[in-house]
Amino acid sequence: MAYTSGFPLLAGGGAPALFNLTYNQELFNLPARGDVRAQEQKSEQQRFTMDAVRDGVIQRTVSTYLELAKVRRQLNLLVNERESAQKILDYTRQRAQAGYELPIEVTRAQLTAAQVEQRRAQLEDQEETAADQLRVLLALEPDRPIEVTAEDIPPAADQTIANLVAEALRNNPEVKTAESERTASELRLKGERGGYWPTVGLIGQYNLLAKFNNYDQFFNRFQRNNFIAGIDVKIPIFASHTGAAVSFARANLTASQMQVENKRAQVSLDVRHQARRAREMDTTREVARLELDLAQQNLQVLQSQFQQGRASIRDLESGQLDENEKWLAFLDAEFGHQQAELDLLRTTGQLAQVFQ
Repeated sequence: MAYTSGFPLLAGGGAPALFNLTYNQELFNLPARGDVRAQEQKSEQQRFTMDAVRDGVIQRTVSTYLELAKVRRQLNLLVNERESAQKILDYTRQRAQAGYELPIEVTRAQLTAAQVEQRRAQLEDQEETAADQLRVLLALEPDRPIEVTAEDIPPAADQTIANLVAEALRNNPEVKTAESERTASELRLKGERGGYWPTVGLIGQYNLLAKFNNYDQFFNRFQRNNFIAGIDVKIPIFASHTGAAVSFARANLTASQMQVENKRAQVSLDVRHQARRAREMDTTREVARLELDLAQQNLQVLQSQFQQGRASIRDLESGQLDENEKWLAFLDAEFGHQQAELDLLRTTGQLAQVFQ
């Protein structure tokens, strides 16, 4: 609201009105079109960011689940190992009391039993930690029991490295985000270059006027309802601002192109490294499996010798301890291989396809 004296005026131009309705519609405006399309790419980047967050949640959930399953299997194995260590300790004490063993052998048996208890305490702590993390990831109550089973994940490292790299460059969310930013920069540069062209738009305005603004004193004829409609064409003559905007957009495009190249190179290196690591962990798992097979065969031999009286109870329980240790090592190697496969699946963008 304002007070007018003399010819009816508004601050900034125009005529005072009781009611004003203005309409503007751009028909041809290349800079504005470039901004709109660049913003559309920004929304696409947000989707890629959400995909990356989703993959992170999937990986943490699967990894925690597999770890919990592994730890529980190891705890079950330690029950037998604990019994074997205690039997060896009791047997060694009896022989030491009878004068057939040196005190150092009793100490060695006590150390073995203590190490088993130490391993058991560590695994129980790992079990509780993994279970708590899994409950948080699954939004479960703090004390709700969780049942897990040993499962395998589809091997990604069986593919050729060239295929894995191609899959990563096509599906990796970080690469997609960088490429979307490059596209947005290209659209923004194209739009800024359009600033040298005229802009065309539709305009319209309706004013409801009142006599108390003294229109009847300054005009021969007063009309309450007033309307204007037409086409607004703006032709740039001095485009120094457009030139600066184009230079800035070109610099941003160059930076985004370099970012895409760097990201693609980094992802390619990561895939190659993770593929090699997955295959290395596969060989480690195979070695651990063969060591377990050998320990099991050795235990069978000891059992046969024990039945024939050619091996003592300590030899038999020591073989049982060795087999349990090889089982624990095999489960650790298998979990390490699964972790490597998960990392590779996430980098190549296949994690959601496998677990959804």
